[in-house]
Amino acid sequence: MTADSAPTNLTHHFLIAMPGLEDATFAKTVVYLCEHSERGALGLVINKASDLSMKALFEKVDLPLMRADLFDAPVLQGGPVHTERGFVLHEAMLATPEATEQAALTASQPSKTQESIYASTMTIPGGLEMTTSKDVLEALSTGAGPRRVLVSLGYSAWGQGQLESELAENSWLTVGADLAVIFDTPLEQRYERAMGLLGLASWMLSSEVGHA
Repeated sequence: MTADSAPTNLTHHFLIAMPGLEDATFAKTVVYLCEHSERGALGLVINKASDLSMKALFEKVDLPLMRADLFDAPVLQGGPVHTERGFVLHEAMLATPEATEQAALTASQPSKTQESIYASTMTIPGGLEMTTSKDVLEALSTGAGPRRVLVSLGYSAWGQGQLESELAENSWLTVGADLAVIFDTPLEQRYERAMGLLGLASWMLSSEVGHA
């Protein structure tokens, strides 16, 4: 990439670890990038389970879990940053125009018709949101909340230029994210399924990194 070319924005893309990436945190992982800009990148590992089930996590935060479909779902290890905090990746849950208008009137502020219903949410181009506030867990505890949801402890982050350097070293493959890989594919199959989006399988690739 030349110095005057536009930087690549990999928001709503997968980072797929090359087979030779031996870092204990990221070996054989798929990372969903929630944000990527000239300041750096932030994402969640989507194929690395923690020791907690969703049911156990809700017990730890003193909430019931009324969503039977989530009882045995694993809580993931999203990355090495803030591993004591929960990060919830889910389909967009936008406030209705009527509810948003009423909230705006109450607050004496202009309405925003595309505002998430949760307090602390990052809206990701591509139809997903990442929420860090407890209200999304409270919604799930009542049997409501987003239908498609992934909960991780911790997240992954890269400083300015860091991800670009790792890409230049052939540490990662990149491909546009597929929501079916995140929400509909068994955990142990997500790595190969993400590879498949590029028409590849892990056995086709060299285990060496940075020697292209």
